[in-house]
Amino acid sequence: MKLTTLYEVLQNSLKKFSTRTAFSLWRGAGVTYSEVGERVKQIQDMLVDADIHPGDRVAILSSSVPNWGIAYFAITSAGYVVVPIMPDFTSEDIDRIVEHSETKALFVSDRLFSKLSKKTADKLHIVVRTKNLGIISQNVKDGKGEMRMPKPEDLAAIIYTSGTTSQPKGVMLTHYNLCSQLWMIDKLFMVYETDIFLSVLPLAHTYECTIGLILAFYHGSHVVYLDKAPTVSTLLPALKEVRPTIMLTVPLIIEKIYRGAVLKKFTSNAFMRTLYGVGFIRRFLHRMAGKTLTKTFGGRVRFFGIGGAKLDSTVEQFLLEAKFIYDIGYGLTETAPLLAGAVDGMLRLGSTGPLLQGVEGRIENPNEEGIGELVVKSPSQMVGYYKNEEATRAVFTEDGWFRTGDLACFDKDGWLYIKGRLKNMILGPSGENIYPEDIESVLNQHVFINESLVTEHDGHLVALVNFDKEAIKARYEELVEDWEEKKEEWGKIRDEIMEDIKQWINSKVNRNSRITEVVEEEDEFVKTPSKKIRRFLYDGRGKKKE
Repeated sequence: MKLTTLYEVLQNSLKKFSTRTAFSLWRGAGVTYSEVGERVKQIQDMLVDADIHPGDRVAILSSSVPNWGIAYFAITSAGYVVVPIMPDFTSEDIDRIVEHSETKALFVSDRLFSKLSKKTADKLHIVVRTKNLGIISQNVKDGKGEMRMPKPEDLAAIIYTSGTTSQPKGVMLTHYNLCSQLWMIDKLFMVYETDIFLSVLPLAHTYECTIGLILAFYHGSHVVYLDKAPTVSTLLPALKEVRPTIMLTVPLIIEKIYRGAVLKKFTSNAFMRTLYGVGFIRRFLHRMAGKTLTKTFGGRVRFFGIGGAKLDSTVEQFLLEAKFIYDIGYGLTETAPLLAGAVDGMLRLGSTGPLLQGVEGRIENPNEEGIGELVVKSPSQMVGYYKNEEATRAVFTEDGWFRTGDLACFDKDGWLYIKGRLKNMILGPSGENIYPEDIESVLNQHVFINESLVTEHDGHLVALVNFDKEAIKARYEELVEDWEEKKEEWGKIRDEIMEDIKQWINSKVNRNSRITEVVEEEDEFVKTPSKKIRRFLYDGRGKKKE
């Protein structure tokens, strides 16, 4: 049976899985599905008493804890509209989102409450702690709010993709949009009530919310929340104790593991670098590393989802050669999010797999290589941007298809390959299309590069690179001994390294993609809450002046 509202999802799971554990904190107490139902009623009573009515917006600004998901279901199943806010947004972003969405109630964690201005808090009908559902403040006493059973076409969520512009873009998703993902994903990969999820991404991220919360709850699974940044010191013991069967990550996490634990080890000296350069030896080393990685993740992972951004091709090659189980997904917040996916056994290097059942796609204005903008039609595509008709019109074709803004192509079997963002594409001097993400993927393979960004300056390509200082120091051990006295020497070595990087990258890319200059970006690149580099902050030769 296809459920079409989050109210139906909630009631279905409360009935079928009442005695099972739904949510828990790592090393904390669990909450059963039956107890979820009790807390949902408690929250809804609070909101009614605070004069909240169907269609009113209720925001959640919290780290990932059991009451995040409980509040989410309580809000949406009562006919209210949830506004998830990313914890990494600035205070100004949060105030702007609350005002723009006309939010009337807020669920907030203690640590993030200080990000809310007093002026904004005072306008809210009620503010509730996610930790224990205690009321922090209530400006409406004995309200006469009400609830309503939602319909499939009713608005369920407004999700802000960016909190940094003067006109924030709030993605409007209906109950049907979100619930359609359930049966679309089930055709790709089946989740069971015996599955244990380890949640490390913010629940305000649509990827984590749809798959790690709604899908998990729909199937009666148990979700364990880390409630801390997924650093090595925190993540490793959690993996060992929880031994999850399902986990969702963004490329940044697995790329850091590869570069920090695998690549660094196999390129630590000249002998190892020589061995690592031999194909069959590299594959053998990767296989050994894969066994260790599988054990590190608890040994039971059967679904390791990687989404939210494009996965570096070298890292993906490692995962394939290591025979580490992983799964690729592609989508956007505007499509709730998944549009395409590939699971273990059907993976192809560089592809996000075929479109999900129910999704149609086509390439608009393809070039001679078949690359153009991907436009899609999906039951999960948004109805528009909240209070932004101009932006809404811009992302839909005349026949109602959604413009993803991604450059892509399909192979003869229908497998999708994402090449980069349309707005990031650089037009070469002879009119050729240059995809900076492809060059960055190669650059990031260099042992001394932490991350990179390819830009254009006076018609030439410039590589902005953030160095992995630890890798450089390990290679030039003499610098470590007396760093203060060797700063001048480091300057010379840095220049040599940048020239080496330029020659190295230009030997690996086509003529049109060759780099003219390498520039060091001393600080890590500024990123969005979903860990994508804010490219607009950087011009041809570095970060723009404030």
